[in-house]
Amino acid sequence: MSVDQTPDGGNGRRDASIIGPQPWHEWLASPAGRYVLEWEQTCYDKAVADIFGYVAVQLSLPELDTLRNNRMPSRLYGLTRSDAAAGEVAVARSVLIEDNGELPFRDQSVDLVTLPHVVEFSSDPHQLLREVDRVLRPEGRVVLTGFNPISLWGMRGLVPTGLLRPFLPRESQMIALPRLRDWFKLLSFEFERGRYGCYRPPCRSDRWLERTRFMEAAGDRWWPICGALYSVSAVKRVRAMRLVGPVWQPARRSARAVPVAAPQFGPHESSTIPRRRRDDASTR
Repeated sequence: MSVDQTPDGGNGRRDASIIGPQPWHEWLASPAGRYVLEWEQTCYDKAVADIFGYVAVQLSLPELDTLRNNRMPSRLYGLTRSDAAAGEVAVARSVLIEDNGELPFRDQSVDLVTLPHVVEFSSDPHQLLREVDRVLRPEGRVVLTGFNPISLWGMRGLVPTGLLRPFLPRESQMIALPRLRDWFKLLSFEFERGRYGCYRPPCRSDRWLERTRFMEAAGDRWWPICGALYSVSAVKRVRAMRLVGPVWQPARRSARAVPVAAPQFGPHESSTIPRRRRDDASTR
């Protein structure tokens, strides 16, 4: 993922789904970043192992291979120019994407999309999710990871910059999991599974990360929703159309006809006489 270093038309907005290469990729190379990547790699390996289809796509973050444990024949990596320069990804499997809000894939042509920290670094996450919904086939899956604002790391971001040095890149717009669930629900996605992780405090050195290792088991047991990261997967549900036509009911069978003797006419009567006159003549 990359950031637009210059303002867009003077309005100060960034292009959708583009973040700064230096702050973010340098942070991922730090001890805390390696700690995050290790946890996320384990989550993606488990999440994508049993997802079948033909085409799988990972958007951004070349430091992480989210599709390495997946068995689809076509595994593509959608990268920006900054992503391609930051990570080592096979050129034959990479696709250059200028904007993650406009994916270069046909409608309903992808079976799996992985979004490692893509939604929270997007300037228009709704458009990004709409594009994912467009390219996914019915029953396709999306797996994503992000920072949890309800955590020690999230609370650290609330501290003013003048008091403490920022721990996470300022471009990160952490999205709470309930809010993300509502966004998926509007797009007819159904949450399949999810988990929290990384319960250690925001430490910058390997030494303190190792000293607080005990908090992993304690946090998973006592405050599970306060992990620094979350991993979720959702399924695209498409409601089938049922055509309702007119209900044809079999006609009721009439009562069995009783045979009636044919009327007998006299020499001066004719069958062309109206029925009322014949009835009157028979009563005379």
